[in-house]
Amino acid sequence: MSKSSVFGYELLLDLYDCKPGVCDDLTLCYNFLDEIVGFLGMEKQSPPAIFRSDAVRFPDKAGLSGWVPLIESSIVIHTLSPKDFITVDIYCCRSFDNKKAEEFCRRFFGPKKVEAQFIERGLSYYQESATCAKELAHK
Repeated sequence: MSKSSVFGYELLLDLYDCKPGVCDDLTLCYNFLDEIVGFLGMEKQSPPAIFRSDAVRFPDKAGLSGWVPLIESSIVIHTLSPKDFITVDIYCCRSFDNKKAEEFCRRFFGPKKVEAQFIERGLSYYQESATCAKELAHK
């Protein structure tokens, strides 16, 4: 049996009423993605990628979307400028300090309210792998 009982961990953060301007700040959001990786002790597969939504075609979706691929999985950000709203998803196949991650987001974006959900992913992953290995060994 593996040292972990689950495959991965995902922190979903909803940041409401962020500081004015942060949802449209391409440099700030890029730096967020670039810096949170090291802050949480994770490792990048490549630099972050971030894109501006077409505010003319999708006015209710105006903002930024970006991600940074990790050796351990990924960190994703979506901003919605009309509501000063940001979502952050941190998915990692090893444990990390979700409170530390939330505090990092609070310092970067200054939300007035944060909703957090912490999810364990792949609850049966290691059990299924062990079962498959046993079945193969008996054939």
